[in-house]
Amino acid sequence: MNSEIRRKLVIVGDGACGKTCLLIVFSRGTFPEVRRYFAPAAVSGSANTASVNLPRRITAVRDAAVEEERPRTVYVPTVFENYVADVEVDRKHVELALWDTAGMVRPRPRPRNNPAFGLIRVGKPAGQEDYDRLRPLSYPDSHVILICFAIDSPDSLENVQEKWISEVTHFCAGLPIILVGCKQDLRNDPRTLEELKKVGQHPVSVDEATAVANAIGAYRYLECSAKTGDGVREVFEHATRAALLTRQRHGKKSKSCTLL
Repeated sequence: MNSEIRRKLVIVGDGACGKTCLLIVFSRGTFPEVRRYFAPAAVSGSANTASVNLPRRITAVRDAAVEEERPRTVYVPTVFENYVADVEVDRKHVELALWDTAGMVRPRPRPRNNPAFGLIRVGKPAGQEDYDRLRPLSYPDSHVILICFAIDSPDSLENVQEKWISEVTHFCAGLPIILVGCKQDLRNDPRTLEELKKVGQHPVSVDEATAVANAIGAYRYLECSAKTGDGVREVFEHATRAALLTRQRHGKKSKSCTLL
């Protein structure tokens, strides 16, 4: 009987790009459907990337007035949740530790072909520095990295090259990277197409994502939808194979991240 193999996977990417939903669907088999509300004040504390239940009536102090908000979505950044899943690949049983991380807060789509917007400089959202400081604590002893972006957010793909690849290669040089396009079901979604059209954008195409994957030296580019389940298992099977290949290439000692 083969001894159990343990590997660690870390997933990174912009906030609200679908990282946590992807992990939950893979490890628990259910999509995190919740009733969503928008809080007028900033939300603090730790929770999953998925939205949380908030009371229908939310109060906030604004010029001594109490406002009642209509139900909308609230995004609460992830704070280093982790899961464990059993994966069978090539007749090998692997205990795969899945480490979620908090990403950059996802901005509204940036309008294209409009010079005026090129002059705008947007600072980091409140608390972003804390997430940037704490996130590297997840990297040590990892064996494979997933860099995620949302197919309905071209800006999140841009950030793969502008932010995520430099951070990952700094802390985890030499480890296999898999670029993952999340929310595949939204590529042809009428509402998504309409919203992106308003700002001169379109959903990320396979060719565009593949070009980025090649540019960053990714081991593979994969797409999935946590909502429908399409491609989810394939993402983690390929990630597990990549983690095992890393060990084989470097002999008995498994190459993994070291926090410097």
